[in-house]
Amino acid sequence: MARAERGRRWLLALIVVGAAAAPLRAAMAGDPRPGLQLFGGDLQSLSHAPRLHTDVAIAVTGMLARVAVTQRFVNPGDDWVEGVYVFPLPEDAAVDRLQLHYAGRRIVGEVREREQARRDYAQAREQGRGATLLDQQRANVFTTSVANIPPRATVEVRIEYQQVADWRDRAYSLRFPSVVAPRYIPGEPQGAAGECVGGRGWAVATDQVADASRITPPVVAGADRAVNPLAISVDLDAGLPLAVIDSPYHRVDVAETGAGRYRVVLADGVVPAERDFVLRWQPQLAEQPSAALFVQRWRDRHYSLLTLMPPHAQAPAPTVARELVLVVDTSGSMHGASIEQARGALATALGQLRPGDRFDVIQFNDSAHSLFGRAVPANAVNLGRARSYVAGLRAEGGTEMLGAMRLALHGDGAPGLLRQVVFLTDGAVGNEQALFATIAERLGDSRLFTVGIGSAPNGLFMRKAARFGRGTFSYIGSAGDVATTMTALFSQLRAPALTDVTLHWQTADGRPVDGQAPGRVPDLYAAEPLSVAVRAPSAVHAVRITGRRGDRPWTHTVTLRGGAASDAVHVLWARRTIDDLLVGRVLGEPAAALRDAVIALALEHHLVTRFTSLVAVDRSPSRPPGDRLQRGDVPVRLPAGWSADAVFGRLPGTASLAALYLIGGLLSLGLAAAVRRRR
Repeated sequence: MARAERGRRWLLALIVVGAAAAPLRAAMAGDPRPGLQLFGGDLQSLSHAPRLHTDVAIAVTGMLARVAVTQRFVNPGDDWVEGVYVFPLPEDAAVDRLQLHYAGRRIVGEVREREQARRDYAQAREQGRGATLLDQQRANVFTTSVANIPPRATVEVRIEYQQVADWRDRAYSLRFPSVVAPRYIPGEPQGAAGECVGGRGWAVATDQVADASRITPPVVAGADRAVNPLAISVDLDAGLPLAVIDSPYHRVDVAETGAGRYRVVLADGVVPAERDFVLRWQPQLAEQPSAALFVQRWRDRHYSLLTLMPPHAQAPAPTVARELVLVVDTSGSMHGASIEQARGALATALGQLRPGDRFDVIQFNDSAHSLFGRAVPANAVNLGRARSYVAGLRAEGGTEMLGAMRLALHGDGAPGLLRQVVFLTDGAVGNEQALFATIAERLGDSRLFTVGIGSAPNGLFMRKAARFGRGTFSYIGSAGDVATTMTALFSQLRAPALTDVTLHWQTADGRPVDGQAPGRVPDLYAAEPLSVAVRAPSAVHAVRITGRRGDRPWTHTVTLRGGAASDAVHVLWARRTIDDLLVGRVLGEPAAALRDAVIALALEHHLVTRFTSLVAVDRSPSRPPGDRLQRGDVPVRLPAGWSADAVFGRLPGTASLAALYLIGGLLSLGLAAAVRRRR
């Protein structure tokens, strides 16, 4: 009986694995273009998918950005279609507006609790009315659903959000992600076989990633520029003269439109949605800001957003002996340019080590492997061995990051050494919550620094992992970034952090503030500004900052006068406060209470969250009752530089899923027969 039970378990596992693998690759049905391949999804659904064109308009004032993303769904066929598109937004975007342009009418979206919004959308879809639903799957992954797109018609969905520009290394930057990269989904499958074929994604739910089917849209590789084209324009009102404006990963045209004002557009007009767009601008040295304050009075409360810039010149930091653990992702998604960038970054890191330091190198794909098993002295012999090891790194297999995280964050550092862990990865994982929990549980006295690699890194994981780890996030998008990014990072690693930071606010009437976000200020490093939003019953006029610099107490008081008025501050405060609340889930706080608090804030400030959605519904039915509605899942492009073979394996291309089902079925029958004979 035991042998028969083991046989039945293997049979069940084979059926589940076969079902999960079946939709991984198929040629685009009816498409004659050579080399075009599709990974995941239901071919019938994809054959009805509308064409998509995205326009992004960014308006920057000072360091605040208002971004409008217009998605045009074009139905080229003769059937009524529902379009479904999974796409990224910045992980810190405060999404607060939605408009649907349908049949010559404009419908404004409303924020509702997620389940209610879905019911409203489903009802409108069945009744033949135009409707759109905007869901947040992760803080940086969203889904637009558009119901009842008429034959040969175009429907527009306009999404708007607020964002704060980053300030680092004496320059501002904004990032717009354009593609949801395929993610590694660990864990035991929990869904039925049909779910991964007829559902929205190519992955079934697992015990570690319950929403896997909603974050794994079908992927097209080998597509030409006509698939998912993207246009971007930026109106930049910097408020001061600029020394540099550049976009490191796209060609742009820049025109000065006034004093401190610039218009930036893509030089190619449109580009494929396959890599992050980054815009950087640097003030002239004489105009470097020291602080930025934005204020708003909204519903009888005063909101302030304060950013304190680090000083331009700093005294040399004392040399601190450290234990450095370098962790590198060598999974299949890092194949090609990404692994080359990672090897270059590791080589630069090894060159920064000094006598008295200790170090180790850990790589992970299907499993994690430590070069030395523990930190060893940074002498010539060990460094030589590490350089040879790094030069031989290859990218293949899965992304079992959890094992590497546990290996690196064991909490046992050498006495007297500052322990720093540097993770180099594209972050293409689906189990972020488990990783955050591991960092919170095992960090100890270590500091965790993340380095995003490749054309479309998972910014949500990278930034929040660094936040949990009391470190910083850096990004390497091309081989030319390696030296400058790693040199800047190691300047931070050498600089003593300002720790135990606390803010003491003073209001005009003496009453305390009633909300600071983030509630706990992270450690601060060289070239990293302090940015915090606060809500108070009256205007704040000063803040005293206390902390420790090395082993000495440190304090600084900033007087707050004036400030630029902005209608975005309350939304940004609410977005950051919601982030703080959701951190409580990782730390084990009651889920129901946190959910209620997030919903209350989101409804008050009109924000999309994991518990609230934006929905817009037309009043008048458009689709005749007798006409069918076809569902069309819009495929996403493979990120630039990624290898489809390395990510999805080398299954044979086919125009149908039937062959893979047949193979799986024959193997299952054979195994079942073998089990019966053994009984």
